[in-house]
Amino acid sequence: MTKKRALGKGLSALLENAGTDITTKNIGIEGKTVGSISSISIGQIEANPFNPRTNFEEEQLSELKDSIAVHGIIQPLTVRKLGRDRYQLISGERRFRASQLAGLTEVPCYIRIANDQTMLEMALVENIQRVDLNAIEVGLSYQRLIDECNFTQEELSKKVGKSRSNITNFLRLLKLPVPIQIGIREGLLSMGHARAIVSAGDEDAQIAIFKKVIEQSLSVREVEALIKGQKEKSTSSPSKTSAEVHLSPNAEQFQTKLAKKLDTKVQISANNKGKGKIVINFGSDKQLDQIIDFIDQLNA
Repeated sequence: MTKKRALGKGLSALLENAGTDITTKNIGIEGKTVGSISSISIGQIEANPFNPRTNFEEEQLSELKDSIAVHGIIQPLTVRKLGRDRYQLISGERRFRASQLAGLTEVPCYIRIANDQTMLEMALVENIQRVDLNAIEVGLSYQRLIDECNFTQEELSKKVGKSRSNITNFLRLLKLPVPIQIGIREGLLSMGHARAIVSAGDEDAQIAIFKKVIEQSLSVREVEALIKGQKEKSTSSPSKTSAEVHLSPNAEQFQTKLAKKLDTKVQISANNKGKGKIVINFGSDKQLDQIIDFIDQLNA
């Protein structure tokens, strides 16, 4: 049995079938297509609404613009045909934007037929493979593939060539408070920091840890140790279901009188629900016997 190949090598894995490619050069040649490249006017191309990437660094775009101005576009864009002389990007938006900045009027493109569902899958899968996507953008891409393409996590794992635990880790980041997600997007937190903060507890606890990471430049291990210490402290601290209240004058008077009578420390405590306890200290077996005799006399 032939093993299915996972689509984990970027867009090239989705473009293996040249039968779905159309080029202006090859249309009409006995219905055959061979995946040739066509030059398309930049004015005829529009951005991809399915692109998960939302941030484009100006400095990186400027560097790519300079490279394109000198060497041209090395890797063609991939587009789909919308209608008469109109095309939409499937991948290569950074190259497309840099080409505009470089003043190019035409760009080399592969032209494909793709419906919205196929295009969404292609764009998301291709972008997930990019090393420059931040963790939130990857998580959003996974979530969109699950929500809009109806993939289970198992199916998604095979589709993108990643383990289920990898997918789960990225999806969990989307549950973090918005300020932390922004911090991840802006590069203030690494993936390791973010994964540790997810387990910090409720939203307030997560925000508090996030602020400490920024203010103190904590490493991932320091964050993990901090969270572990807080959890251990919380576990070892006795929980108080009701707040203690001040004793009434009557109770305070009895506490003093009893302590004097028994010649030992006596402590009475009570909570706001009217429940409490009396603690009588003793320093020896003899003193304990005296306390017992005293209580017996009260019951006689």
